[in-house]
Amino acid sequence: MERAEGGRAAGKIALITGAGMGLGLASATLLAREGAALVLTDISPPDLEKAVAGLRATGAKVRGIVQDTSSPEDWARVEADVRGTEGRLDVLVNNAGIAPIGTIESCDMEQWRRCMAVNADGVFLGCKTAVALMKAGGGSIINLSSIDGIIGEADLAAYCASKGAVRTLTKAVAVHCAEQGYGIRCNSIHPGYIWTPQTENYLAGLGRLEAEKAKALSRHPIGRLGRPEDIAYMVLYLASDESGFVTGAEMVVDGGYLMV
Repeated sequence: MERAEGGRAAGKIALITGAGMGLGLASATLLAREGAALVLTDISPPDLEKAVAGLRATGAKVRGIVQDTSSPEDWARVEADVRGTEGRLDVLVNNAGIAPIGTIESCDMEQWRRCMAVNADGVFLGCKTAVALMKAGGGSIINLSSIDGIIGEADLAAYCASKGAVRTLTKAVAVHCAEQGYGIRCNSIHPGYIWTPQTENYLAGLGRLEAEKAKALSRHPIGRLGRPEDIAYMVLYLASDESGFVTGAEMVVDGGYLMV
């Protein structure tokens, strides 16, 4: 990976949760290529170490912090760490999430609460942390929601609810920060089916993997499933100054899924 001189994210400090693989790692890779300094967090130490080592090998400025994003104590520790080391934060990518399979009948309270804790509580805590770190100098909060935060999927009851919460929380944060004059923008990204380990595990859990993959593909008029890089480029746009007049927006990146 060649790092761009004066890239689209040059000089920015970005914190990305769930950055050990998938969308988080793809976003980290692109932001680093465009000049950002990175703080990566993940609940899995091996995944985090591998991601940090891989990016450092390309010349990226990056460090990692093991974090459970559903934990208020972990967020307080991350805030103190960033404040003491980097001194500020310009970009937060609230990416960490889980997608347990379960309908309204099969989903139990344990599954529901865990999904809401990671996907909704984690984003809520991340936004609070980012506002505290950014309100003196402005910044961009990017929340990963889903098309399932807009529509319903029978087999993803808890996931849909949690991503719907992210969708509307994003707007509340955007309005608050604008009214306070903080210079903080807050937007959500709503991916369609992106081929990541999480997507593969979800489709495999529904039955025959290849049959479910073909079914998912048929729902995307563009003719393919998404790639992590498709989302990373939207993250880059929202992290950059190019999106300076964009806040409270729902950025749908779904290959046309919601059109049909």
